Amino acid sequence: MKVLVIEDEKKIASFIRKGLEAQGFAVELSHHGDEGLRMATTQPYDAVVLDIMLPGRDGLSILKSLRERRMDVPVLLLTARSEPYERVEGLNLGADDYLTKPFYIEELIARLHVVIRRASGTACSLLSVADLTVNLLTREVTRGSRKIELTAREFQLLDHLARVPGRVLTRAQICERVWSYDFDPGTNLVDVYIQRLRRKIDGAGEPAWALAWDPGVGNRSATPKSPSFKPHRPATDAGESADWERMIPSWSSG
Repeated sequence: MKVLVIEDEKKIASFIRKGLEAQGFAVELSHHGDEGLRMATTQPYDAVVLDIMLPGRDGLSILKSLRERRMDVPVLLLTARSEPYERVEGLNLGADDYLTKPFYIEELIARLHVVIRRASGTACSLLSVADLTVNLLTREVTRGSRKIELTAREFQLLDHLARVPGRVLTRAQICERVWSYDFDPGTNLVDVYIQRLRRKIDGAGEPAWALAWDPGVGNRSATPKSPSFKPHRPATDAGESADWERMIPSWSSG
């Protein structure tokens, strides 16, 4: 599950991120209200942790804007004030819950699980690509009747890919979203995890599930249409990156 944390105090934001990532959440951070609103309205999230006091647009303004746009993503408000009026206003604007600083990370995680379950329900917490099913709440992955065991990072990667089937993603985009740091062009980290995922997803006698490299671009997930692949190697020029030399699977016409 992916959570957006909009918090201007960097130590608190880092504390929240570490706690959530330890529980398997994928976390993205924003330290400014205007940037936070842009991220919340242009990318899909399972929940938003939103501080009220922010530079630029404040948290209540962000919440109001989300609800006016009919975006029903669960929002958990953070406030440093003990007065009830902010909490009441936030709940009236459509917040799903709130926490007063300081708080225990365990309580934040528990409240997030509650608002996500309440907002999504079991059916909406399932991602399906062809015969592959990802349960975001139980973190179970199945292909047909076969259960697939994944590590926490492999699950985060699959979660990210399964949300955008058919969309081309660069290594840099995957690294930023799944590992939460800038992409190092000298690393093959993404490649290694993609291969691990393919080995676990593709069982004996099953059609290969498409986690395909596009030349010079990146990775895309797609619904399998045929059990056979036709590896293709595009022409390359000297000095081109290794991306261009990858084996590119394409669907057979049969």
